[in-house]
Amino acid sequence: LELKPARLWAMRRAIFGLGLAQVLGAGMAIYGLLMLFGSLPANGALIAGFGLALSSTAFALQLLDENGATNTRWGQTGFSILLFQDLAIVPLLALASFLAPYSPDAPGNIWLDAGIAVAAVAGVILAGRYLLNPAFRFIGNTGAREVMIAAALFVVIGSGMLLQWAGLSMAMGAFLAGVMLAESSYRHELEADIEPFRGLLLGLFFIAVGLSVDLGVIRDNLFLITGATLGLLVLKAAINYLLCRIFGSDHNDAMRVALLIPQGGEFGFVLFSIAAASGLFTTSTASILIAIVTLSMALTPLSMMLAKRMVRADEAEEMDEDFDGAGADVLMVGFSRFGQIASQMLLSSGRDVTIIDHSADRVRAAQKFGFRIYFGDGTRKDVLEAAGIRRAKIVAVCTHKREITDRIIDLIQSEYPNAKIFARAYDRTHTLALRARGVDYEARETFESGLLFGRKTIEALGVEEARAQEIQDDVRKRDEERLAIQQVEGLYAGRDKLHTRPVTPEPLIKPVREGKRLDDDPEGRDPEKPANPHTVGANA
Repeated sequence: LELKPARLWAMRRAIFGLGLAQVLGAGMAIYGLLMLFGSLPANGALIAGFGLALSSTAFALQLLDENGATNTRWGQTGFSILLFQDLAIVPLLALASFLAPYSPDAPGNIWLDAGIAVAAVAGVILAGRYLLNPAFRFIGNTGAREVMIAAALFVVIGSGMLLQWAGLSMAMGAFLAGVMLAESSYRHELEADIEPFRGLLLGLFFIAVGLSVDLGVIRDNLFLITGATLGLLVLKAAINYLLCRIFGSDHNDAMRVALLIPQGGEFGFVLFSIAAASGLFTTSTASILIAIVTLSMALTPLSMMLAKRMVRADEAEEMDEDFDGAGADVLMVGFSRFGQIASQMLLSSGRDVTIIDHSADRVRAAQKFGFRIYFGDGTRKDVLEAAGIRRAKIVAVCTHKREITDRIIDLIQSEYPNAKIFARAYDRTHTLALRARGVDYEARETFESGLLFGRKTIEALGVEEARAQEIQDDVRKRDEERLAIQQVEGLYAGRDKLHTRPVTPEPLIKPVREGKRLDDDPEGRDPEKPANPHTVGANA
């Protein structure tokens, strides 16, 4: 889900420059060493070399987050390399399938098989491009969260099975499905929905890998595995440092990146298992390679501790606010009429805005105009997390229902007490309630438009523009003073701040004759005595 095509394009220089150089440099270096020592046949050594060149995205991103370095220069550099490595797994999985020993006596034709595989990949991509959004839009309109999760799982499993039938790996199909889901408008909602299962499934993945390892092989090759692991860490760290320096990083940043991603990666487990099943090398070799990757991953926290000791403290390191993958300056929740107008001010000033809305129709309509908007429920913490609330400088709550706005603000203030909240108020009472909650700024949805309307009206009646502006400013000032009083004394306080004038009703048509009593005064009341106010007009 991290590999959204638009995001890749925005970071293309770092990803396809430094990332490509790292994978090729580390992969060919390890391949050369394996060939030099004669450890594996050429095809097996090639797959093993590039498999070991990959790093662990899960470990690296967790370390970046723990160190608060996701938005730093070196964090962005390391993330770019990891993104390209994730992309590289697709051709590597295909390469492992095509390099497998092919018997001339086997049924079928290698070119036909290759054509089927290419057609299957193209079919997955086209289906993701043209079918996913309409399907999830229909599901989103139902409001059934469970159905959306099931649909996402169906897409992943279906893609995996299709590519496995075409002679490629199920892992490759699942990976492509993830990339296609990342391009969907429902990415944040899906990411939030699968978050509770993410750790569990990742744990099951590592358990499955561990169960496939032959402990006897590891015991017999313990010194080889230990030495190879240390050699892998040193070699990849040196290559990473050298390439970062070539691509413009300073010493400190290059050292941090070098020691962030010297380990093997989780995709190596998949690649080595497929290579062993394809006959590129033995299962014993696969067990050794998996053990090397596992041990290198376990040593990664130590390498980061080493990085902290080896580098100098940076002076007030700046963050790149325009980094596409790091979230936005403003997270806007709700994109009805109010939010649409407010976003224009933000976008025209060049600020980056991430928008989420829970209406599938509104998301679809906004996307036609080119807005970067995602489908998601802003009252859920996991959706806010996925949308980047921790990196946002301001959270703009622009929902059109008071109760929803209140729920979102309660959630943000509870889970993110340092977040700056700007909120849309439904009416005056809501404004007072929001101020009592301590939001940083609130705006009544009709107040400014009402002031402008009134000003234009009196200008049309002949009031000079400067005078009309003075009147508008006075009304705004009086309203603010009245709000301050109402916060202390209650809603009905501060009435003296309102401009009021008693209205004397006058008949539109002059009566023909004077009015007189319609009854004979049966109670014998004095004509000069006022009538009982509780009975006058009771039947009117």
